[in-house]
Amino acid sequence: MKKEIVVLRLGHRPERDKRITTHVGLTARALGASGMFLASDDQKITDNIEEMTGRWGGDFFVRNNVSMTKEIKDWQAQGGKVCHLSMYGINLPDAVPELKKQNKLMIIVGAEKVPGEIYELADWNVAVGNQPHSEVAALAITMDRIAETDPLTVPFENAELTVVPMAKGKKVIHDDELKEKNRQEH
Repeated sequence: MKKEIVVLRLGHRPERDKRITTHVGLTARALGASGMFLASDDQKITDNIEEMTGRWGGDFFVRNNVSMTKEIKDWQAQGGKVCHLSMYGINLPDAVPELKKQNKLMIIVGAEKVPGEIYELADWNVAVGNQPHSEVAALAITMDRIAETDPLTVPFENAELTVVPMAKGKKVIHDDELKEKNRQEH
């Protein structure tokens, strides 16, 4: 059974957090999450991430302006578990074994002050260090630690653009070039 990981982004302030929330979504997508729930109304975030997914491939959804409490309760009612990333939780290394066992996991990351009810609704409050830190860094470290395979080596289906790993320089192959290359090899 394939794991399903989603991210719930709390406290997004459109005038202030657009880049960081976009980075939360892109990080989640790149490291294997299937989607992101945005508990604020910012259609531009949804559009930007969907555009990136269209160009870079994969299957990733963004749901805009959701009710955080409803999404958490619905997720748990469907058998999912909820991990809230916070500097106040148990330390990540202590949580990893249990998080790895989950087939349906919601990871919550906040922006502004997280409402107290989130700490109670979450199955785990998990700290990536007990110091102030970036939610993008916390999400990336957590997803990397709980991954069953190296998320950096997973190909993305239907990509218009693909990066060719190189020690020096940079190369991006466009979909039409990739199709031509595959045709020549066969």
